[in-house]
Amino acid sequence: MDSTMVEPPNKKVKVVNSEEVLVDRFCDPQKPQVVTFQDVSAAAYKIKGGIQKTPCLKSQMSSTFDMKIYFKKEFLQYTGSFKERGARYTLLMLTQEQKKAGVIAASAGNHALALSYHGQDLGIPVTVVMPVIAPLMKIQNCRKYGATVHIKGANLSESRIHAMKMGQEEKLLYINGYDHPHILAGQGTMGLEIVEQVPDLDACIIPVGGGGLIAGAALAIKNLRPNVAIYGVESEKCPSFTRAMEANKPVYTETHSTLADGLAVPTVGVNAFATAHSLIDKMIVVREENIALSILRLLELEKAVVEGAGATGLAAVVEGLVPELQGKKVVIALCGGNIDTTALGRVIERGLAVDGRLVRFVVQVSDRPGGIAELTKLMAGLGVSIKDIFHERAWIKTDIFSVQVKVVCETRDAEHSEELHQAIKSKYSSYTWGPRT
Repeated sequence: MDSTMVEPPNKKVKVVNSEEVLVDRFCDPQKPQVVTFQDVSAAAYKIKGGIQKTPCLKSQMSSTFDMKIYFKKEFLQYTGSFKERGARYTLLMLTQEQKKAGVIAASAGNHALALSYHGQDLGIPVTVVMPVIAPLMKIQNCRKYGATVHIKGANLSESRIHAMKMGQEEKLLYINGYDHPHILAGQGTMGLEIVEQVPDLDACIIPVGGGGLIAGAALAIKNLRPNVAIYGVESEKCPSFTRAMEANKPVYTETHSTLADGLAVPTVGVNAFATAHSLIDKMIVVREENIALSILRLLELEKAVVEGAGATGLAAVVEGLVPELQGKKVVIALCGGNIDTTALGRVIERGLAVDGRLVRFVVQVSDRPGGIAELTKLMAGLGVSIKDIFHERAWIKTDIFSVQVKVVCETRDAEHSEELHQAIKSKYSSYTWGPRT
């Protein structure tokens, strides 16, 4: 692979409406670049000492799921994600002239953080264009790492247009965060570490967004251990790589709001797809509630704070979508830990609800003195903790001497919740159980 050239990698092409748009020549759909194992090996040598060699440790969840689970803890990189690998290698591969001129990227988070931090470390000016939806904490951290930050665009696609125009005008090299060939090679170094740390692994489960991580990691693992099965996992809200595999080419996929916001890439990278599609044994799409549950499991059992995108690989196991891996040695990449602190509480509560430990129900009780007390006494006797309770009279049409009580409570587990359910059912004739209340 040639080192990055001085001139900005953009060219103008005509589109249907006769407007000119900028295209990244390193990510040309007409000429996709397939990364090689030699590229990954070169990246490993270049970035050695500049990134963390993250641990890959056996999980306490192994017995729960009847498989030997190892977590590759990429969230322990300095900026909280695997993105540092590709960012540092790409910056190191710049010519001296381009290092002086600087680089630019569009990102809502992890790629921007990685470029900013390693740009500061290597003395390379970095400009990032972030959409208005980018978390304030990530914007502030990019500035803390010395990057010039522009908030432009309602979404990442609009930010990318701004970034490429700015790069053309100011002669800054645009770096695609999931498809630049050097990015792919750098991400592949995670695969080299996995094989070194768990040499007899049977399978590796990797979250998939734009495809950069799975392309590089699968390339490294398959070259060293051809029999290892590679699983890619996406959220149901944006299964873009799954759709690309079905169409045998990258295709636009509509995205929706997702806990795994770091994976919400509508069209996967052309180089990533060209490199990875023949190396992936199975693509899996998981439900949002199981991503939330996986974040909760990691927090409770691994003492690990992992973002939605980082927990998506575990969600495939939690959802029971890989039964063929029972009894096998499986590495799961926890690729990022930059979850927004304001969202973490909501995610934990959603995980508790999915796990059957947070329950909501409505029950009609007597409005005479002691009516609600009987209900709370019943719950206390079962060891159930009340989180919220609210009663109302106005909308009950059947009995003027009754009151409707809405309860949100916490139980030990799903069995404990069912014990409460049966107790309510046996004592009260009018009640509604579950989230539709």
